[in-house]
Amino acid sequence: MNREQMNIVVVGHVDHGKSTVIGRLMAETNALPQGKLEQVRAHCERNAKPFEYAFLLDALKDEQSQGITIDSARCFFKTQKRNYIIIDAPGHIEFLKNMITGAARAQAALLVIDADEGVQENSRRHGYMLSMLGIRQVGVCVNKMDLVDYSQSVFDDICAEYQKFLQEINVNPKAFIPISAREGDNMTSLSSCMPWFKGGHILEIMDSFEKELGIYEKELRFPLQDIYKFTEGGDDRRIFAGRVETGAFSVGDEVVFLPSGKKTSIKAIEGFAIEEQKGAVAGQSTSISLDTQIYVKPGEIMCKVKDEGAQVGSRFRVNIFWLGRQPMIEQKQYKLKVGTAQIPVWLESVEHILDASELSTVKNKKKIDRHDVGDCILQTYKPISFDLADKIFETSRFVIVDDYEIAGGGTIVRNLGVENKRLNGYIERRDKNWEKSLISRERRLARHGHVAAFVLITGAKKIDKRSLARKLEEKLFSYDFNTYYLGLSHDSERLTSRTGMDRDRVGLLTQFGELAHMFTEAGLILIASISDMDDAEVEILRTLTQPNSLVLVNIGENLFEKENPDLEVPLVSNEEVFLDSLVELLKKKNVIMDYVI
Repeated sequence: MNREQMNIVVVGHVDHGKSTVIGRLMAETNALPQGKLEQVRAHCERNAKPFEYAFLLDALKDEQSQGITIDSARCFFKTQKRNYIIIDAPGHIEFLKNMITGAARAQAALLVIDADEGVQENSRRHGYMLSMLGIRQVGVCVNKMDLVDYSQSVFDDICAEYQKFLQEINVNPKAFIPISAREGDNMTSLSSCMPWFKGGHILEIMDSFEKELGIYEKELRFPLQDIYKFTEGGDDRRIFAGRVETGAFSVGDEVVFLPSGKKTSIKAIEGFAIEEQKGAVAGQSTSISLDTQIYVKPGEIMCKVKDEGAQVGSRFRVNIFWLGRQPMIEQKQYKLKVGTAQIPVWLESVEHILDASELSTVKNKKKIDRHDVGDCILQTYKPISFDLADKIFETSRFVIVDDYEIAGGGTIVRNLGVENKRLNGYIERRDKNWEKSLISRERRLARHGHVAAFVLITGAKKIDKRSLARKLEEKLFSYDFNTYYLGLSHDSERLTSRTGMDRDRVGLLTQFGELAHMFTEAGLILIASISDMDDAEVEILRTLTQPNSLVLVNIGENLFEKENPDLEVPLVSNEEVFLDSLVELLKKKNVIMDYVI
Protein backbone atom coordinates (compact mmCIF):
# COMPACT_ATOMS: atom_id res chain seq x y z
CA MET A 1 0.00 0.00 0.00
CA ASN A 2 1.39 3.41 -0.99
CA ARG A 3 1.88 5.66 2.04
CA GLU A 4 1.49 9.41 1.87
CA GLN A 5 4.79 11.28 1.54
CA MET A 6 5.68 14.87 2.40
CA ASN A 7 8.80 16.97 1.82
CA ILE A 8 9.69 19.25 4.74
CA VAL A 9 12.58 21.70 4.73
CA VAL A 10 14.36 22.72 7.94
CA VAL A 11 15.75 26.27 7.84
CA GLY A 12 17.15 28.83 10.24
CA HIS A 13 20.12 31.01 11.12
CA VAL A 14 23.56 29.39 11.24
CA ASP A 15 24.24 27.43 14.47
CA HIS A 16 20.65 27.67 15.68
CA GLY A 17 20.41 23.88 15.74
CA LYS A 18 18.84 22.70 12.48
CA SER A 19 21.08 19.66 12.16
CA THR A 20 20.55 18.77 15.81
CA VAL A 21 16.77 18.87 15.29
CA ILE A 22 17.03 16.57 12.28
CA GLY A 23 19.49 14.21 13.96
CA ARG A 24 17.30 13.90 17.05
CA LEU A 25 14.17 13.22 14.98
CA MET A 26 15.97 10.51 13.02
CA ALA A 27 17.34 8.91 16.19
CA GLU A 28 13.99 8.86 18.00
CA THR A 29 12.06 7.53 15.00
CA ASN A 30 14.60 4.74 14.39
CA ALA A 31 15.47 6.13 10.98
CA LEU A 32 19.24 5.75 11.35
CA PRO A 33 21.23 2.85 9.90
CA GLN A 34 21.67 0.08 12.45
CA GLY A 35 24.48 0.87 14.89
CA LYS A 36 25.08 4.38 13.58
CA LEU A 37 24.03 6.14 16.81
CA GLU A 38 26.32 3.94 18.93
CA GLN A 39 29.17 4.38 16.46
CA VAL A 40 28.99 8.19 16.66
CA ARG A 41 28.76 8.12 20.48
CA ALA A 42 31.86 5.92 20.65
CA HIS A 43 33.72 8.21 18.26
CA CYS A 44 32.95 11.21 20.50
CA GLU A 45 34.19 9.33 23.60
CA ARG A 46 37.45 8.38 21.91
CA ASN A 47 38.05 12.01 20.93
CA ALA A 48 37.00 13.41 24.32
CA LYS A 49 34.26 15.66 22.97
CA PRO A 50 30.59 15.82 23.93
CA PHE A 51 28.13 13.96 21.74
CA GLU A 52 25.88 16.10 19.54
CA TYR A 53 22.97 14.81 17.49
CA ALA A 54 24.14 17.07 14.68
CA PHE A 55 27.15 14.74 14.32
CA LEU A 56 24.77 12.08 12.99
CA LEU A 57 24.22 14.10 9.81
CA ASP A 58 27.97 14.62 9.43
CA ALA A 59 28.47 10.87 9.74
CA LEU A 60 25.88 10.18 7.07
CA LYS A 61 27.57 12.68 4.75
CA ASP A 62 30.90 10.93 5.32
CA GLU A 63 29.31 7.65 4.29
CA GLN A 64 27.96 9.19 1.14
CA SER A 65 31.44 10.38 0.17
CA GLN A 66 32.56 6.74 0.49
CA GLY A 67 29.95 5.63 -2.03
CA ILE A 68 27.10 4.55 0.26
CA THR A 69 23.73 5.71 -1.08
CA ILE A 70 22.68 8.17 1.61
CA ASP A 71 21.71 11.65 0.38
CA SER A 72 23.57 14.38 2.24
CA ALA A 73 20.85 16.94 1.52
CA ARG A 74 17.88 14.75 2.41
CA CYS A 75 17.02 12.52 5.34
CA PHE A 76 14.17 10.06 5.68
CA PHE A 77 11.94 8.95 8.52
CA LYS A 78 8.30 8.05 9.04
CA THR A 79 5.46 8.39 11.52
CA GLN A 80 2.26 6.40 11.75
CA LYS A 81 0.61 8.89 9.40
CA ARG A 82 3.11 9.33 6.57
CA ASN A 83 6.68 9.15 5.28
CA TYR A 84 8.84 12.28 5.48
CA ILE A 85 11.72 13.54 3.42
CA ILE A 86 13.59 16.13 5.48
CA ILE A 87 15.62 18.66 3.50
CA ASP A 88 18.48 20.24 5.45
CA ALA A 89 18.99 23.78 4.11
CA PRO A 90 22.22 25.70 4.85
CA GLY A 91 21.83 28.58 7.26
CA HIS A 92 24.80 30.77 6.32
CA ILE A 93 24.09 33.77 4.10
CA GLU A 94 26.69 32.66 1.55
CA PHE A 95 24.70 29.47 0.96
CA LEU A 96 21.42 31.27 0.32
CA LYS A 97 21.16 29.80 -3.18
CA ASN A 98 21.46 26.30 -1.72
CA MET A 99 18.74 27.07 0.80
CA ILE A 100 16.42 28.29 -1.96
CA THR A 101 17.13 25.22 -4.09
CA GLY A 102 16.32 22.91 -1.20
CA ALA A 103 13.25 24.75 0.00
CA ALA A 104 11.75 24.89 -3.50
CA ARG A 105 11.03 21.14 -3.27
CA ALA A 106 9.25 21.36 0.09
CA GLN A 107 5.55 21.39 0.96
CA ALA A 108 6.05 22.54 4.57
CA ALA A 109 8.85 23.90 6.73
CA LEU A 110 10.31 23.86 10.22
CA LEU A 111 12.05 27.14 11.02
CA VAL A 112 14.53 26.93 13.91
CA ILE A 113 15.32 29.90 16.18
CA ASP A 114 17.87 29.84 19.02
CA ALA A 115 16.09 30.81 22.28
CA ASP A 116 19.32 32.24 23.68
CA GLU A 117 20.22 34.37 20.64
CA GLY A 118 16.68 35.23 19.56
CA VAL A 119 15.52 36.26 16.09
CA GLN A 120 18.58 36.78 13.86
CA GLU A 121 19.35 37.99 10.36
CA ASN A 122 18.61 34.78 8.50
CA SER A 123 15.62 33.95 10.71
CA ARG A 124 13.72 36.72 8.95
CA ARG A 125 15.39 36.23 5.59
CA HIS A 126 14.52 32.52 5.54
CA GLY A 127 10.96 33.30 6.61
CA TYR A 128 10.65 35.66 3.67
CA MET A 129 12.11 33.05 1.34
CA LEU A 130 9.55 30.49 2.47
CA SER A 131 6.80 33.01 1.77
CA MET A 132 8.14 33.74 -1.71
CA LEU A 133 8.50 30.04 -2.49
CA GLY A 134 4.84 29.54 -1.62
CA ILE A 135 5.42 27.47 1.52
CA ARG A 136 2.54 28.48 3.76
CA GLN A 137 2.68 25.60 6.29
CA VAL A 138 5.37 26.51 8.81
CA GLY A 139 6.20 25.30 12.29
CA VAL A 140 8.51 27.61 14.27
CA CYS A 141 10.81 25.70 16.64
CA VAL A 142 12.31 27.84 19.42
CA ASN A 143 15.34 25.66 20.14
CA LYS A 144 17.87 25.49 23.02
CA MET A 145 15.24 26.27 25.65
CA ASP A 146 17.54 24.54 28.17
CA LEU A 147 19.98 27.47 27.81
CA VAL A 148 17.32 29.93 29.05
CA ASP A 149 16.10 27.67 31.88
CA TYR A 150 12.96 26.77 29.90
CA SER A 151 11.68 30.33 30.42
CA GLN A 152 8.14 30.93 29.22
CA SER A 153 8.72 34.70 29.01
CA VAL A 154 11.70 34.25 26.67
CA PHE A 155 9.62 31.95 24.49
CA ASP A 156 6.65 34.36 24.48
CA ASP A 157 8.85 37.32 23.54
CA ILE A 158 10.36 35.47 20.57
CA CYS A 159 6.91 34.29 19.47
CA ALA A 160 5.49 37.83 19.61
CA GLU A 161 8.39 39.32 17.65
CA TYR A 162 8.47 36.67 14.95
CA GLN A 163 4.68 36.35 14.69
CA LYS A 164 4.45 40.05 13.85
CA PHE A 165 7.04 39.64 11.10
CA LEU A 166 5.35 36.56 9.62
CA GLN A 167 2.01 38.35 9.45
CA GLU A 168 3.62 41.07 7.33
CA ILE A 169 4.66 38.48 4.74
CA ASN A 170 1.35 36.54 4.79
CA VAL A 171 2.65 33.48 6.61
CA ASN A 172 0.48 32.05 9.37
CA PRO A 173 2.58 29.52 11.32
CA LYS A 174 0.92 26.29 12.30
CA ALA A 175 2.50 26.51 15.73
CA PHE A 176 5.36 27.87 17.83
CA ILE A 177 7.04 25.01 19.70
CA PRO A 178 9.56 25.43 22.55
CA ILE A 179 12.13 22.65 22.20
CA SER A 180 15.56 21.49 23.19
CA ALA A 181 16.77 19.23 20.41
CA ARG A 182 19.87 18.25 22.40
CA GLU A 183 17.86 17.20 25.46
CA GLY A 184 14.90 15.85 23.47
CA ASP A 185 12.31 18.22 24.95
CA ASN A 186 9.07 18.41 22.91
CA MET A 187 10.63 16.52 20.03
CA THR A 188 8.61 13.31 19.91
CA SER A 189 6.83 13.67 23.25
CA LEU A 190 5.87 16.56 25.53
CA SER A 191 8.49 17.63 28.05
CA SER A 192 7.97 17.84 31.81
CA CYS A 193 10.44 20.76 31.85
CA MET A 194 7.84 23.04 30.22
CA PRO A 195 4.49 22.25 31.86
CA TRP A 196 3.29 25.73 30.86
CA PHE A 197 3.30 24.73 27.15
CA LYS A 198 -0.08 23.34 26.09
CA GLY A 199 0.63 22.68 22.41
CA GLY A 200 1.89 19.61 20.58
CA HIS A 201 5.40 18.26 20.09
CA ILE A 202 7.21 18.45 16.76
CA LEU A 203 5.98 15.13 15.36
CA GLU A 204 2.38 16.06 16.13
CA ILE A 205 2.79 19.40 14.39
CA MET A 206 4.37 17.73 11.37
CA ASP A 207 1.55 15.23 11.14
CA SER A 208 -0.94 18.12 11.29
CA PHE A 209 0.49 19.63 8.10
CA GLU A 210 -2.03 19.14 5.31
CA LYS A 211 -1.05 17.55 2.06
CA GLU A 212 -1.48 20.27 -0.55
CA LEU A 213 -3.52 19.81 -3.69
CA GLY A 214 -1.42 17.72 -6.04
CA ILE A 215 -0.24 18.96 -9.40
CA TYR A 216 -2.64 16.48 -11.03
CA GLU A 217 -5.71 17.99 -9.35
CA LYS A 218 -4.95 21.61 -10.28
CA GLU A 219 -6.15 23.40 -13.41
CA LEU A 220 -4.34 22.62 -16.65
CA ARG A 221 -1.22 24.66 -17.33
CA PHE A 222 0.74 23.72 -20.46
CA PRO A 223 3.43 26.33 -21.24
CA LEU A 224 4.15 26.20 -24.95
CA GLN A 225 7.82 25.53 -25.62
CA ASP A 226 7.95 25.38 -29.41
CA ILE A 227 5.94 24.85 -32.59
CA TYR A 228 7.05 22.48 -35.34
CA LYS A 229 5.79 22.35 -38.91
CA PHE A 230 6.49 19.60 -41.43
CA THR A 231 5.99 20.15 -45.16
CA GLU A 232 6.92 16.83 -46.75
CA GLY A 233 4.17 14.61 -48.10
CA GLY A 234 1.53 17.30 -47.87
CA ASP A 235 1.70 17.34 -44.06
CA ASP A 236 0.27 20.71 -43.01
CA ARG A 237 0.09 20.06 -39.27
CA ARG A 238 1.51 22.38 -36.67
CA ILE A 239 2.89 20.41 -33.72
CA PHE A 240 2.76 22.22 -30.38
CA ALA A 241 5.31 20.96 -27.85
CA GLY A 242 5.72 21.59 -24.14
CA ARG A 243 5.54 20.18 -20.63
CA VAL A 244 2.37 19.80 -18.60
CA GLU A 245 3.09 21.72 -15.39
CA THR A 246 -0.23 21.04 -13.66
CA GLY A 247 -3.50 19.29 -14.37
CA ALA A 248 -4.19 17.05 -17.34
CA PHE A 249 -5.79 17.15 -20.77
CA SER A 250 -7.40 14.72 -23.18
CA VAL A 251 -8.00 14.60 -26.90
CA GLY A 252 -11.12 16.63 -27.63
CA ASP A 253 -10.69 19.11 -24.77
CA GLU A 254 -11.49 22.72 -25.63
CA VAL A 255 -8.45 24.85 -24.81
CA VAL A 256 -7.39 28.48 -24.89
CA PHE A 257 -3.90 29.90 -25.29
CA LEU A 258 -2.99 32.91 -23.17
CA PRO A 259 -2.20 35.76 -23.50
CA SER A 260 -3.41 35.66 -27.14
CA GLY A 261 -6.82 34.28 -26.12
CA LYS A 262 -7.05 31.99 -29.15
CA LYS A 263 -9.34 28.99 -28.68
CA THR A 264 -9.43 25.57 -30.29
CA SER A 265 -9.61 21.92 -29.28
CA ILE A 266 -7.01 19.17 -29.06
CA LYS A 267 -7.02 16.93 -32.11
CA ALA A 268 -4.34 14.38 -31.22
CA ILE A 269 -1.30 13.59 -29.10
CA GLU A 270 1.66 13.56 -31.47
CA GLY A 271 4.93 11.68 -31.25
CA PHE A 272 7.40 9.61 -33.22
CA ALA A 273 6.80 5.86 -33.23
CA ILE A 274 4.48 5.90 -30.21
CA GLU A 275 1.22 4.15 -29.52
CA GLU A 276 -1.94 6.21 -29.76
CA GLN A 277 -2.42 8.30 -26.63
CA LYS A 278 -5.60 9.90 -25.38
CA GLY A 279 -4.13 12.51 -23.04
CA ALA A 280 -1.28 13.73 -20.86
CA VAL A 281 -0.85 14.60 -17.18
CA ALA A 282 1.32 16.89 -15.07
CA GLY A 283 5.02 16.15 -15.37
CA GLN A 284 4.82 14.82 -18.93
CA SER A 285 6.56 16.43 -21.87
CA THR A 286 4.43 15.93 -24.94
CA SER A 287 3.26 17.45 -28.20
CA ILE A 288 -0.19 17.94 -29.68
CA SER A 289 -1.97 18.94 -32.86
CA LEU A 290 -5.07 21.12 -32.87
CA ASP A 291 -8.40 21.02 -34.70
CA THR A 292 -7.92 24.51 -36.13
CA GLN A 293 -4.63 25.94 -37.34
CA ILE A 294 -4.20 28.90 -35.02
CA TYR A 295 -1.11 31.06 -34.73
CA VAL A 296 0.40 31.21 -31.26
CA LYS A 297 3.95 31.78 -30.02
CA PRO A 298 6.27 29.95 -27.61
CA GLY A 299 5.75 31.25 -24.09
CA GLU A 300 1.96 31.16 -24.19
CA ILE A 301 0.15 28.94 -21.68
CA MET A 302 -2.54 26.49 -22.74
CA CYS A 303 -5.49 26.22 -20.33
CA LYS A 304 -8.91 24.60 -20.54
CA VAL A 305 -11.75 26.84 -21.69
CA LYS A 306 -13.98 25.63 -18.84
CA ASP A 307 -11.44 26.64 -16.17
CA GLU A 308 -10.75 30.08 -14.78
CA GLY A 309 -7.47 30.15 -16.67
CA ALA A 310 -4.16 31.89 -16.11
CA GLN A 311 -3.64 35.60 -15.54
CA VAL A 312 -2.61 38.01 -18.30
CA GLY A 313 -0.70 41.18 -17.52
CA SER A 314 2.34 43.32 -18.18
CA ARG A 315 2.60 44.86 -14.70
CA PHE A 316 2.68 42.72 -11.58
CA ARG A 317 3.67 42.88 -7.96
CA VAL A 318 6.27 40.32 -7.00
CA ASN A 319 8.26 39.00 -4.09
CA ILE A 320 11.86 38.79 -5.23
CA PHE A 321 15.20 37.68 -3.85
CA TRP A 322 18.30 39.14 -5.50
CA LEU A 323 21.57 37.24 -5.81
CA GLY A 324 23.27 39.20 -8.59
CA ARG A 325 26.67 40.78 -8.14
CA GLN A 326 25.24 44.14 -9.23
CA PRO A 327 22.07 45.58 -7.66
CA MET A 328 18.78 45.52 -9.53
CA ILE A 329 18.00 49.09 -10.51
CA GLU A 330 15.16 51.01 -12.12
CA GLN A 331 15.25 51.82 -15.86
CA LYS A 332 17.67 48.97 -16.65
CA GLN A 333 16.44 46.24 -18.98
CA TYR A 334 16.55 42.65 -17.72
CA LYS A 335 15.16 39.38 -19.04
CA LEU A 336 12.24 37.71 -17.26
CA LYS A 337 11.71 33.96 -17.55
CA VAL A 338 8.35 32.63 -16.37
CA GLY A 339 7.18 29.26 -17.65
CA THR A 340 8.60 29.08 -21.17
CA ALA A 341 8.20 32.81 -21.80
CA GLN A 342 11.28 35.02 -22.06
CA ILE A 343 10.63 38.73 -22.25
CA PRO A 344 12.35 42.03 -21.48
CA VAL A 345 11.40 43.43 -18.08
CA TRP A 346 12.11 46.55 -16.04
CA LEU A 347 11.97 47.30 -12.34
CA GLU A 348 9.21 49.90 -12.11
CA SER A 349 9.35 50.54 -8.38
CA VAL A 350 10.51 49.06 -5.08
CA GLU A 351 7.67 48.98 -2.54
CA HIS A 352 9.89 47.88 0.32
CA ILE A 353 13.00 45.85 1.08
CA LEU A 354 13.55 43.46 3.96
CA ASP A 355 16.68 44.66 5.76
CA ALA A 356 17.56 41.43 7.53
CA SER A 357 20.50 42.92 9.42
CA GLU A 358 18.26 45.59 10.98
CA LEU A 359 15.29 43.22 11.28
CA SER A 360 13.05 45.80 9.63
CA THR A 361 11.55 46.79 6.31
CA VAL A 362 13.00 49.69 4.35
CA LYS A 363 10.87 51.89 2.11
CA ASN A 364 11.81 54.54 -0.46
CA LYS A 365 14.71 52.45 -1.74
CA LYS A 366 15.44 52.63 -5.46
CA LYS A 367 17.43 49.43 -5.90
CA ILE A 368 17.62 45.83 -4.71
CA ASP A 369 21.06 44.86 -3.43
CA ARG A 370 22.66 41.42 -3.29
CA HIS A 371 20.90 39.15 -0.77
CA ASP A 372 18.02 41.63 -0.43
CA VAL A 373 14.50 40.27 -0.46
CA GLY A 374 11.85 42.69 -1.53
CA ASP A 375 8.37 43.57 -2.62
CA CYS A 376 8.42 45.37 -5.95
CA ILE A 377 6.55 46.04 -9.20
CA LEU A 378 7.86 44.77 -12.54
CA GLN A 379 6.86 45.97 -16.01
CA THR A 380 7.27 43.74 -19.06
CA TYR A 381 7.65 44.75 -22.69
CA LYS A 382 4.22 43.32 -23.48
CA PRO A 383 1.55 41.18 -21.75
CA ILE A 384 2.44 37.64 -20.72
CA SER A 385 0.56 34.81 -19.04
CA PHE A 386 1.21 33.59 -15.49
CA ASP A 387 -0.49 32.57 -12.25
CA LEU A 388 -0.48 34.07 -8.79
CA ALA A 389 1.53 32.25 -6.13
CA ASP A 390 -1.48 31.51 -3.94
CA LYS A 391 -3.32 29.76 -6.79
CA ILE A 392 -0.89 27.77 -8.94
CA PHE A 393 2.62 28.15 -7.65
CA GLU A 394 4.26 26.26 -10.50
CA THR A 395 3.47 29.00 -13.04
CA SER A 396 3.95 31.94 -10.67
CA ARG A 397 7.70 31.39 -10.29
CA PHE A 398 10.15 33.43 -12.31
CA VAL A 399 13.84 34.18 -12.63
CA ILE A 400 15.56 37.40 -13.68
CA VAL A 401 18.54 37.22 -16.04
CA ASP A 402 21.12 40.00 -15.99
CA ASP A 403 23.92 39.86 -18.55
CA TYR A 404 23.34 36.14 -19.28
CA GLU A 405 23.40 35.14 -15.59
CA ILE A 406 20.48 34.28 -13.35
CA ALA A 407 20.58 37.12 -10.85
CA GLY A 408 17.32 36.76 -8.97
CA GLY A 409 13.99 35.03 -8.72
CA GLY A 410 10.69 35.02 -6.95
CA THR A 411 6.94 34.70 -7.30
CA ILE A 412 4.15 36.83 -8.74
CA VAL A 413 1.64 37.77 -6.05
CA ARG A 414 -0.63 40.32 -7.74
CA ASN A 415 -1.66 41.18 -11.30
CA LEU A 416 -1.67 44.94 -11.93
CA GLY A 417 -3.07 44.77 -15.47
CA VAL A 418 -1.75 45.54 -18.94
CA GLU A 419 -1.18 49.29 -18.72
CA ASN A 420 2.27 50.17 -20.05
CA LYS A 421 3.13 52.74 -17.38
CA ARG A 422 6.78 52.70 -18.34
CA LEU A 423 6.01 53.67 -21.94
CA ASN A 424 3.41 56.24 -20.90
CA GLY A 425 5.86 57.78 -18.45
CA TYR A 426 8.51 57.93 -21.15
CA ILE A 427 6.12 59.74 -23.51
CA GLU A 428 5.18 62.23 -20.80
CA ARG A 429 8.86 63.01 -20.20
CA ARG A 430 9.49 63.25 -23.94
CA ASP A 431 6.63 65.68 -24.51
CA LYS A 432 7.75 67.74 -21.55
CA ASN A 433 11.43 67.91 -22.50
CA TRP A 434 11.18 68.41 -26.28
CA GLU A 435 10.47 71.79 -27.86
CA LYS A 436 7.91 71.42 -30.65
CA SER A 437 7.65 73.22 -33.96
CA LEU A 438 5.54 76.39 -34.11
CA ILE A 439 4.25 75.49 -37.58
CA SER A 440 0.71 74.17 -37.16
CA ARG A 441 -0.70 71.00 -38.71
CA GLU A 442 -3.16 73.15 -40.67
CA ARG A 443 -0.33 75.06 -42.35
CA ARG A 444 1.43 71.80 -43.22
CA LEU A 445 -1.83 70.41 -44.65
CA ALA A 446 -2.21 73.52 -46.80
CA ARG A 447 1.39 73.18 -48.03
CA HIS A 448 1.53 69.40 -48.66
CA GLY A 449 -2.10 68.44 -49.28
CA HIS A 450 -2.10 65.73 -46.63
CA VAL A 451 -1.90 65.17 -42.90
CA ALA A 452 0.85 63.21 -41.20
CA ALA A 453 0.49 59.44 -40.82
CA PHE A 454 2.52 56.30 -40.23
CA VAL A 455 1.68 53.55 -42.73
CA LEU A 456 2.84 50.21 -41.32
CA ILE A 457 2.81 47.19 -43.64
CA THR A 458 3.17 43.85 -41.86
CA GLY A 459 2.85 40.14 -42.56
CA ALA A 460 4.94 36.99 -42.57
CA LYS A 461 8.66 37.34 -43.20
CA LYS A 462 8.46 35.39 -46.47
CA ILE A 463 6.17 38.03 -48.01
CA ASP A 464 8.03 40.76 -49.90
CA LYS A 465 6.61 43.77 -48.09
CA ARG A 466 9.70 45.93 -48.54
CA SER A 467 9.35 46.37 -52.31
CA LEU A 468 5.63 47.14 -51.95
CA ALA A 469 6.37 49.79 -49.34
CA ARG A 470 9.00 51.40 -51.58
CA LYS A 471 6.57 51.45 -54.52
CA LEU A 472 3.93 53.10 -52.33
CA GLU A 473 6.48 55.77 -51.44
CA GLU A 474 7.20 56.32 -55.14
CA LYS A 475 3.48 56.56 -55.97
CA LEU A 476 2.75 59.10 -53.23
CA PHE A 477 5.85 61.08 -54.15
CA SER A 478 4.61 61.28 -57.74
CA TYR A 479 1.58 63.15 -56.37
CA ASP A 480 3.98 65.64 -54.74
CA PHE A 481 3.22 64.31 -51.27
CA ASN A 482 5.84 64.68 -48.57
CA THR A 483 6.56 61.01 -47.93
CA TYR A 484 9.45 58.83 -46.82
CA TYR A 485 10.16 55.10 -46.66
CA LEU A 486 12.07 53.94 -43.60
CA GLY A 487 13.12 50.30 -43.59
CA LEU A 488 15.15 47.85 -41.57
CA SER A 489 18.27 46.11 -42.82
CA HIS A 490 18.03 42.39 -43.50
CA ASP A 491 19.84 41.65 -40.23
CA SER A 492 17.46 43.88 -38.30
CA GLU A 493 14.49 42.31 -40.08
CA ARG A 494 15.75 38.94 -38.91
CA LEU A 495 15.71 40.20 -35.32
CA THR A 496 12.22 41.65 -35.62
CA SER A 497 10.76 38.40 -36.92
CA ARG A 498 11.85 36.17 -34.05
CA THR A 499 9.13 34.38 -32.16
CA GLY A 500 10.93 34.85 -28.85
CA MET A 501 11.45 38.29 -27.35
CA ASP A 502 14.94 39.70 -27.85
CA ARG A 503 16.47 42.80 -26.29
CA ASP A 504 17.53 43.87 -29.81
CA ARG A 505 13.92 43.62 -31.00
CA VAL A 506 12.73 45.80 -28.15
CA GLY A 507 15.37 48.41 -28.89
CA LEU A 508 14.67 48.42 -32.62
CA LEU A 509 10.92 48.77 -32.25
CA THR A 510 11.30 51.51 -29.66
CA GLN A 511 13.70 53.41 -31.92
CA PHE A 512 11.35 52.88 -34.84
CA GLY A 513 8.47 54.31 -32.84
CA GLU A 514 10.52 57.36 -31.90
CA LEU A 515 11.51 57.93 -35.53
CA ALA A 516 7.88 57.53 -36.59
CA HIS A 517 6.95 60.22 -34.07
CA MET A 518 9.62 62.59 -35.40
CA PHE A 519 8.74 62.05 -39.07
CA THR A 520 5.01 62.43 -38.52
CA GLU A 521 5.48 65.47 -36.29
CA ALA A 522 7.32 66.99 -39.28
CA GLY A 523 4.18 66.36 -41.37
CA LEU A 524 5.39 63.40 -43.45
CA ILE A 525 3.61 60.24 -44.50
CA LEU A 526 6.04 57.66 -43.16
CA ILE A 527 5.94 54.19 -44.74
CA ALA A 528 7.53 51.12 -43.15
CA SER A 529 7.40 47.33 -43.33
CA ILE A 530 8.04 45.09 -40.32
CA SER A 531 7.47 41.34 -40.22
CA ASP A 532 5.51 39.27 -37.71
CA MET A 533 4.02 42.09 -35.67
CA ASP A 534 1.60 41.20 -32.89
CA ASP A 535 -1.08 43.18 -31.05
CA ALA A 536 1.18 44.45 -28.29
CA GLU A 537 3.92 45.60 -30.65
CA VAL A 538 1.51 47.50 -32.90
CA GLU A 539 0.06 49.17 -29.80
CA ILE A 540 3.56 50.24 -28.72
CA LEU A 541 4.26 51.82 -32.12
CA ARG A 542 0.83 53.47 -32.13
CA THR A 543 1.44 54.91 -28.67
CA LEU A 544 4.89 56.24 -29.59
CA THR A 545 3.52 57.81 -32.80
CA GLN A 546 0.75 59.75 -31.03
CA PRO A 547 -0.82 62.22 -31.60
CA ASN A 548 -0.44 61.21 -35.25
CA SER A 549 -2.28 58.20 -36.63
CA LEU A 550 -0.97 54.75 -37.52
CA VAL A 551 -2.47 53.04 -40.57
CA LEU A 552 -2.08 49.25 -40.31
CA VAL A 553 -1.91 47.09 -43.44
CA ASN A 554 -1.71 43.30 -43.17
CA ILE A 555 -0.66 41.07 -46.07
CA GLY A 556 -1.31 37.33 -45.85
CA GLU A 557 -2.77 35.49 -42.88
CA ASN A 558 -4.18 37.81 -40.22
CA LEU A 559 -2.47 36.76 -36.98
CA PHE A 560 -3.85 39.58 -34.85
CA GLU A 561 -6.25 38.78 -32.05
CA LYS A 562 -7.31 42.28 -31.03
CA GLU A 563 -6.01 44.59 -33.74
CA ASN A 564 -8.24 45.21 -36.75
CA PRO A 565 -5.99 46.11 -39.69
CA ASP A 566 -7.20 49.05 -41.76
CA LEU A 567 -6.54 46.96 -44.86
CA GLU A 568 -6.27 43.17 -45.16
CA VAL A 569 -4.92 41.62 -48.35
CA PRO A 570 -4.66 37.80 -48.41
CA LEU A 571 -2.37 37.84 -51.45
CA VAL A 572 -0.92 40.60 -53.63
CA SER A 573 -1.43 39.29 -57.15
CA ASN A 574 -1.49 42.70 -58.81
CA GLU A 575 0.81 45.35 -57.35
CA GLU A 576 -0.93 48.30 -59.06
CA VAL A 577 -4.33 47.26 -57.73
CA PHE A 578 -2.81 46.89 -54.26
CA LEU A 579 -1.18 50.34 -54.40
CA ASP A 580 -4.40 51.94 -55.66
CA SER A 581 -6.31 50.34 -52.78
CA LEU A 582 -3.77 51.82 -50.35
CA VAL A 583 -4.23 55.29 -51.83
CA GLU A 584 -8.01 54.92 -51.52
CA LEU A 585 -7.56 53.85 -47.90
CA LEU A 586 -5.54 56.99 -47.16
CA LYS A 587 -8.30 59.09 -48.75
CA LYS A 588 -10.95 57.32 -46.68
CA LYS A 589 -9.01 58.00 -43.50
CA ASN A 590 -8.56 61.66 -44.51
CA VAL A 591 -4.80 61.37 -44.66
CA ILE A 592 -4.75 62.69 -48.22
CA MET A 593 -7.38 64.96 -49.74
CA ASP A 594 -9.45 64.00 -52.80
CA TYR A 595 -9.03 67.39 -54.39
CA VAL A 596 -5.23 67.05 -54.43
CA ILE A 597 -5.00 64.01 -56.71
